[in-house]
Amino acid sequence: MNTLSRSVLRQQDILHMWLSMRQIISMGLFILIKQKRRGRLNNMIHTIFFGTNLVAKTVLQALINAPNISVDLVITQPDKPVGRKQIMTPTAVAELASQHNIPVEKPETLKDFPITKLPSCQVAILADYGLIIPQTIIDAFPKGILNVHPSLLPEYRGATPVPSAILHGETTTGVTIMQVEKRMDAGPILATQKYELAPDEMAQDALLALAKIGANVLVEKLPAYMADEIALQVQDDTEATFCNQFTREDGRIDWGKTTQEIYNQYRALSPWPGLWTTWDTKRVKLLKIRPATNKQGNNGQVSIEGDTMYIGTAGGSIQILELQLEGKNAMDVKTFVKGFRQIDGEQFS
Repeated sequence: MNTLSRSVLRQQDILHMWLSMRQIISMGLFILIKQKRRGRLNNMIHTIFFGTNLVAKTVLQALINAPNISVDLVITQPDKPVGRKQIMTPTAVAELASQHNIPVEKPETLKDFPITKLPSCQVAILADYGLIIPQTIIDAFPKGILNVHPSLLPEYRGATPVPSAILHGETTTGVTIMQVEKRMDAGPILATQKYELAPDEMAQDALLALAKIGANVLVEKLPAYMADEIALQVQDDTEATFCNQFTREDGRIDWGKTTQEIYNQYRALSPWPGLWTTWDTKRVKLLKIRPATNKQGNNGQVSIEGDTMYIGTAGGSIQILELQLEGKNAMDVKTFVKGFRQIDGEQFS
């Protein structure tokens, strides 16, 4: 056999070896995925997930992506009518679970939910669920239920921690991983992480950022928690503050407040209940605003300068960028001023 023939054979051998190794690696990955789905990996953490909205979807996605965690069941709220045609639509969490072939339950309430429907899991995860968890379900998990809560507990216990923090002028908030107990958001703490709020950050943006942080912290700390390697911290109830659901009235502007207070209200309550005021008995929604620099005005009084619209506050003014007059479509301020030039000097209340 000449040198050329031996060289060709060596190249063929190398190619066969490379193809064989590729097949082995592919088969290994297939087996790994299959084992995860069947829960056969060592130290696999089996869990049930309770959640509903976009924050919960972020946390669920992180759990699905984690190689050592298996989500065996998702419990979410029932489908709800959406849009003008009121089409029954599943929650964001239900859609994600279905994409990954995870079983889903959608009870109206958990009050009479049969424990027998719960897979045998040591721990459950809760994020942005929206329904009360009965003690019977909490007790069904030997390691309890862990909640991803977007505040630095014990501050801002309740349903609206992020918008409430912004409304009160906080510049720092955070996320807490805690055990669920009968009292709302009062259980012992597994982990916390701080988050600095940007001066112009909207509540919805901050909430999604905190969801990502909380999901990462949860996935990182969960194995140590399951191994009893983390000492839980009991909350100091004397330091607790509380936040409730907002109403439409919470969006009404008090023009006796400062520019910063009104801007915080806008950041906290958009898109719902939104920021609004009244002009000549009609409701006016302020859809987009920003603080005006070096501009003074009387409280609630409108000032038009060219195509720019200002409203006076305590010690300053806000600039209006987009608004909606009752019975009209939303419009940018330039369009509004063209049609309502007479608003200059008018009083909002």
